[in-house]
Amino acid sequence: MSPLLSVDDLARQYPVAMSGGQRRLLHAVDGVSFTLAAGRTLGIVGESGCGKSTAAKLVLGLLPATRGAIAFEGEPVTATRDRAWRALRRRMQMVHQDPLAALDRRLPVGEQVVEPLTIHGLEAGQDARQQKALALFEAVGLRPDLFQRYPHELSGGQRQRVVLARALVLGPSLLVCDEPISALDVSVAAQVINLLQDLQARFGMAYLFISHDLKVVRQIADEVAVMYLGRIVEQGPPEALFHAPTHPYTEALVSAVPTPLRGTRERIILQSDPPNPVERPGGCAFHPRCPRAIARCREETPALRQVADGRLAACHLVPSMAAPVPVAA
Repeated sequence: MSPLLSVDDLARQYPVAMSGGQRRLLHAVDGVSFTLAAGRTLGIVGESGCGKSTAAKLVLGLLPATRGAIAFEGEPVTATRDRAWRALRRRMQMVHQDPLAALDRRLPVGEQVVEPLTIHGLEAGQDARQQKALALFEAVGLRPDLFQRYPHELSGGQRQRVVLARALVLGPSLLVCDEPISALDVSVAAQVINLLQDLQARFGMAYLFISHDLKVVRQIADEVAVMYLGRIVEQGPPEALFHAPTHPYTEALVSAVPTPLRGTRERIILQSDPPNPVERPGGCAFHPRCPRAIARCREETPALRQVADGRLAACHLVPSMAAPVPVAA
């Protein structure tokens, strides 16, 4: 059975002006490949600036890719903004990090949930569209009397539920959630995560869930990909990845999470900040911060390979069990 979403060797580069008039390339996403089945959740984690959000925008066709291919429901995804792109975008929606910024403060929230139906010419008549929007309000746990409220009159959790209702009103098969709870209080964030799980069970959508919160990703994801400087360095089931990480970078991320997620593992303090993506280190990009780096790490870029328990890792120190996964070197 074909995957719902297939990403192959995806890359996005930005030209950057340097001192002296030189121009260099910033590799925001550099050879990312993965698949996502219908009704499943892939979590993408990593430090700020690792390329998570850029990858999400590429998947949705909001940015043109420098290289690589994206297929959604068997159809290629591009950033051409033509009729075919609009038809695809109807079935793949995004939930943003800041719900207040994602909503128009000049319009009642109910109108904003109805608007996608109007744009795509769905439902016969304004009354039918409003009824569908009200049904989605109920599905995400919002009272009908909030329909005519403006965004500033709602709480942060209510605004994020409005954003969810607006994303669901077109009946998508994929939701891209880019840090959807980072702007919410802890208790409200937990409610939104539970709501996302309930909605997935009810509507059968797939999620591409981007977050820096490993505890949340462990709860919601069926598979997790760890990114570092634009590349996936480890990928696998959350239980295996968080309890026995194989890549040194994943080990450091997991060790920073309070127990019981990290168990008895000691905290690993990485030295220095991530390297400048414009001046990416040779070999393994993580080697300047890796406490176990060897000479080979400085000279040779590790390929993403299958390791003993079936997960993927890009590390010379991890014994491989199969040929490299076809991603960029």
